[in-house]
Amino acid sequence: MPPMESNPPRDPAGSRARAGLAEVPVRRLREGEPRPETDRLAVEAPLEIRFGGEPFTVLMRTPGDDEELVSGFLYTEGIVTAAGEIRGLERPREPLDDCDNRMEVALDPARAGSVGERRFFASASCGVCGKSSIEDLVIRAPAVTAAWTVPAALLAALPDRLRAAQPLFAATGGLHGAALFDRWGALLAAREDVGRHNAVDKLVGWALRAGRLPLSESILAVSGRLGFEIVQKAIVAGVPVVVAVGAASSLAVALADRYGLTLATFVRPGAMNLYGVTSRVETAPR
Repeated sequence: MPPMESNPPRDPAGSRARAGLAEVPVRRLREGEPRPETDRLAVEAPLEIRFGGEPFTVLMRTPGDDEELVSGFLYTEGIVTAAGEIRGLERPREPLDDCDNRMEVALDPARAGSVGERRFFASASCGVCGKSSIEDLVIRAPAVTAAWTVPAALLAALPDRLRAAQPLFAATGGLHGAALFDRWGALLAAREDVGRHNAVDKLVGWALRAGRLPLSESILAVSGRLGFEIVQKAIVAGVPVVVAVGAASSLAVALADRYGLTLATFVRPGAMNLYGVTSRVETAPR
């Protein structure tokens, strides 16, 4: 197995960090004394997705990587199945209006029917939002069958590597993060957002636009917990191993069992909980 490397993201994060930060006045109390200062906060703003000029959904997100976010959202929700089915992504030009918070999507005519009557309301790209019945929760994706294994020590190192790739979190403490690593621990891409599901959708959109799906040789690491939505997106993207610093829900574990994923939760040096296909993780010292 190649040695573990701590590679930086392949795309610069400077402009992304600037777009996701806002400076606001704050009055801090320190030892009972008020101090007027300037605080740095994570930006939260709506992004309206449109088809043919008609509103389809509003996602609450951190600005930056919007094309990736929309592409990943459409892919993980089954509205498109390949990058080529998205014919266009552009900001509508409307007089006296801020078009930065709108995205017009043009789909291949053969996929237009996949939009149907579905509507997603303002959310953080939650994988359950907009579903009208329990049947809609069925994931239309094949089981993950990757046969490779990964040392537990490598997984234990990923939360710190994810944190190191989160400049906005370092500045604000108010954002979720998600990162893709190859099976040897090299960082492929990292994204941040006020919504943990948005961060994952941005990564899936990055992979879709780069022609890297399915992500069968990758590991997904996320801040926070593992719920249905994160595991759903991992299954659709073909990710075999998902690492989280928090707990998994019962539905997330059930999905991992059904679709052949490996979940590692409460990950830290020397300790983690494993669910699903636990044999992918090498726990014995080599």
